[in-house]
Amino acid sequence: MTVPQVTARGAAAARRRRRGLAGWQFVGPFMAVFALVFLAPIGYSIYLSLYRQRLIGGTSFVGLENYQRALTDPQFWSALGRVSLFLAVQVPIMLFLALLVALAVDSGRLHGMRFFRVGVFLPYAVPAVVATLMWGFLYGTQFGLVGSLNDALGLTLPSPLTPELILLSIGNIVTWEFVGYNMVIFYSALRVVPTSLYEAAAIDGAGQFRIIRAIKLPAIRGALVVATIFSVIGSFQLFNEPAILKDLAPNAITTYFTPNLYAYSLSFSGQQFNYAATVAVLMGLITMAIAYLVQLRGMRREP
Repeated sequence: MTVPQVTARGAAAARRRRRGLAGWQFVGPFMAVFALVFLAPIGYSIYLSLYRQRLIGGTSFVGLENYQRALTDPQFWSALGRVSLFLAVQVPIMLFLALLVALAVDSGRLHGMRFFRVGVFLPYAVPAVVATLMWGFLYGTQFGLVGSLNDALGLTLPSPLTPELILLSIGNIVTWEFVGYNMVIFYSALRVVPTSLYEAAAIDGAGQFRIIRAIKLPAIRGALVVATIFSVIGSFQLFNEPAILKDLAPNAITTYFTPNLYAYSLSFSGQQFNYAATVAVLMGLITMAIAYLVQLRGMRREP
């Protein structure tokens, strides 16, 4: 190999190294923040879940004993079953309502469409704490809307804050909060559908329901999957609403009403940080698995 060839190869290698360093200069700050605020807390939670605080002997390594305890903990399974029921009932209703609103707005046949669109989205702008307090006082039979209706009309409406109805009441709050958010996702996907498809369907004599079924719904399939994944994650992370309503309905909401509330109670009330971390890690794995299955099912191509 001649000297010029060696020099050329060395110069090319130097250029590749410079390009690689330039790339890391752009990516490096993000990776550092990502590791600090995402990877480090997850790693520390896993670390905590492998230890146990004992009255005698202090903190000791126990391996997977905390996970074995969680998998046989009836309170953990009760909380998980409750949010699973919440997911199975509330999420389809919320997404269906959001889809109906998005289709109505996209149709262009609504009077005052802009006002209607903003009005539907507005509850999402209300902080979850404020929304839950507002609905909690509306639910009250002694001081809220339910109590006022009972007094004014001589009715005996059941309290929405009873153990039998509390999950339904929370579902109503969450639906009110997030219908507008999911509507925006669906409406944004509908706006990028080519108008030529609608024109071709109109020439073929297709009605509105046929257009919705054959054009609009397939076109927003990806948006439906994304909204479903977000809703699944949100359901398993349910915390704000039951935590705030707990003071208004102490007999209906227990310390293990949801997995997140259970982990919070274990950590800050029971001082069981290691077991709380175990519950959090398990819920993270379960949420990740369910969301991944939803993604696989939603993005699977039809034969």
